[in-house]
This record gives sequence, structure tokens and C-alpha cells, in this order.
Amino acid sequence: MKRTLTIVALSLAAQSAVAGCFGNGSFKTCTDDSGNTYNIQRFGNTTHLDGYSTNGSHWSQDSSTIGNTTYHNGYSADGNSWNGTTTTIGGSTFHSGTDSNGNSYQSTCNQYGCY
Repeated sequence: MKRTLTIVALSLAAQSAVAGCFGNGSFKTCTDDSGNTYNIQRFGNTTHLDGYSTNGSHWSQDSSTIGNTTYHNGYSADGNSWNGTTTTIGGSTFHSGTDSNGNSYQSTCNQYGCY
């Protein structure tokens, strides 16, 4: 769940922090207020993100959307892999996957919150 929220936050930060980004719709480089850098490449329904922190660590994420489902996978800064799926049906969004520590997660979010 925490990883999914991070993914969503990074996606929103990359879109809303336009002043901290340069590039175009297919390739952007963004820097956040902490000095972390994100390289974002978009190819059709697929997005690849490489993140670099100020202490030298690196992480990555690939996302592909088919219909109402987005498949995420990547590597955390410690080199562990993770994966997840996000599906939206009506007003509900379902998250599930495995975090970089090997723990399964699952949640549902709607207008009343997440559980």
C-alpha cells in the first residue's frame, strides 16, 4: 500500500511540479523540492520512470495501462523488485501487488476512503 501511494504521489508530483520539469510529453526530467531527480519517458500506454536521490540511490518504475487496469513494476533503491496492479471500476479503485520486501498488499479506495 505504501509503495502504491508513493507511485501515485510521484505521478502527481511529476504532473503538478511543471515549474521543476523540462522536456515534453514524451520525455521529462523533473526535480522536487528535496533535490531528487526523475526522468520520465512515455511511449503510448507505457511510462518508464528513473528516480535519483541526492544521496546517490536510484530506483525505477515501469507502468502500462490496458483498459481500466495499470500494471506497475520496478526496483527499489535497495535493488529489490516489486509489482502491483491498479484497477478502477466505477467509483472504486483496487490496488494489489507485492512490495519490495516481498509482502503482499491489497486495498480498495472509493469516495468514503481506503480500506
